Amino acid sequence: MPRSLKKGPFVDDHLIKKVDAQNDKGTRNVIKTWSRRSMIVPAMLGHTIAVHDGRKHVPVFITEATVGHKLGGFAPTRTFRSHVRDDRRSRR
Repeated sequence: MPRSLKKGPFVDDHLIKKVDAQNDKGTRNVIKTWSRRSMIVPAMLGHTIAVHDGRKHVPVFITEATVGHKLGGFAPTRTFRSHVRDDRRSRR
């Protein structure tokens, strides 16, 4: 269920402070974060945010198409390895 419009988007304070500091300086360094629940806001456009997926940080470049999504949606936590074929029966 989405967040109500009167509350506005949720972004962790520590993350938006880092983005605002880089916007003031005019730099575009990679920002590491563990905040998968934060929503992408227009202030983040052009930044690369490394989102933690449980074992490493996945770099996500923020474009206009990603505004309004959650950061966690771009860093999957589970890796799918194909279903194991039962080769013993197929050989017979």
